[in-house]
Amino acid sequence: MRLIKSLFLSTVLGLAALPAAAQQDVIWWDFLSGGDGVRMKALIEAFNKEHPDIRIRGTTLEWGVPFYTKVRTASAVGEGPDIMTYHLSRATLGIEEKVLSPITDEDLANAGLKKDDFFEAPIKAATHDGKLYAVPFDIHALILYYNADLLKGSPYIDANGKLAGIKTLEDFNKALDWLKQKGVPTPLTYQSGGDGGVWRVFYTLLTQQGGEFVTNGKVLDGDNAAKAAKAIDIMSAWREKGLTPEQAEYEASVALFSAGKSAFQLNGVWEVPTFKDLEKNGKLGFKWGAVEVPPFMGKRSTWADSHAFAIPNEGDKTVSGEKRAAVMKVIGWMEKHAISWADAGHIPAYKAVTEGADYKAMEPNATYATLAEAAAFDPQTRITGVASPAYDAALNVIAPAIQGYMNGTDAVAQIKLELQDKLK
Repeated sequence: MRLIKSLFLSTVLGLAALPAAAQQDVIWWDFLSGGDGVRMKALIEAFNKEHPDIRIRGTTLEWGVPFYTKVRTASAVGEGPDIMTYHLSRATLGIEEKVLSPITDEDLANAGLKKDDFFEAPIKAATHDGKLYAVPFDIHALILYYNADLLKGSPYIDANGKLAGIKTLEDFNKALDWLKQKGVPTPLTYQSGGDGGVWRVFYTLLTQQGGEFVTNGKVLDGDNAAKAAKAIDIMSAWREKGLTPEQAEYEASVALFSAGKSAFQLNGVWEVPTFKDLEKNGKLGFKWGAVEVPPFMGKRSTWADSHAFAIPNEGDKTVSGEKRAAVMKVIGWMEKHAISWADAGHIPAYKAVTEGADYKAMEPNATYATLAEAAAFDPQTRITGVASPAYDAALNVIAPAIQGYMNGTDAVAQIKLELQDKLK
């Protein structure tokens, strides 16, 4: 009996002496600030609470050029993160710089995912030469916001306060003219003095004509030049008639809508929480909604991009083994809990969430989610995407053209001159 007790005690003490299972630290970098940042930090915290074996250690860096420069430099010397957020519009450049590690079918399986789980457009944007380089988290796109109260008495709002009767550019221009005659100071607002806002509206109008910004290695080649010129001239005509603001910076463009001085706003889905919060706190003062941008130019198409998860290379190597499996587990969990991210206005790229009951109960999110079928991502080139030369051209060429300094044809010639050599 004494021997049995001794053996039992030895076993217990031996087990106690064994080291606890090692915790995998996953180094995470993102560029998410404001409401996006708050929501992502909450997701990270929830993941860490549920997974004692994996701990995400997150760092938020400055959005845009600073983030991508930091990633490129850190990856080159083997000091990058294990996982990072990435815009799919930047994927081509990231691949060219050898920053992005391909995501294999085995990786997706480790995350409990497969390509068919996602909307086609973002998966296509994440795929280059048959290889997947990032896992899409959302689709964030241009949408049309509207002030239902300012549209009362017009044929452009129905009895339920929903937008109606706007299917073509002619319809939209008539609505803008009606609003101007009714004394609305600026019927339509968007960021007319900044690169992002100008590019998104221009690219939407271009692709709705079936136009392409880059074809066969050439910028605005063939009839794409005329389509681009037409898009610019439309934006210029809006400004000339006093229908849109003069060189409005982003914050000013949003303020025009929230103050009830504009009945329409062309902006990204990310402003939905802004208006929801104002409405909730009794600071908005009007009924509003948001829809997929109507096919003004004949074709359903709207500028779109995706926040995605990517694994950076570390010099000549990449994250591998148990660490990589942990990273994929993080990605899989995030995708399946993307309803919290949808609250920021984004459309989850993971279809099971977007097609679920919780998302369908979100408004106006569920209304404009149809744009997933019409999302037009930037071309897969080194000159397009977030903080790219194309954005510089939007600010330095298209914005001045909108203000009347040149016509659309001359603006297109200037764009081609500035960008063609950079494409090589």
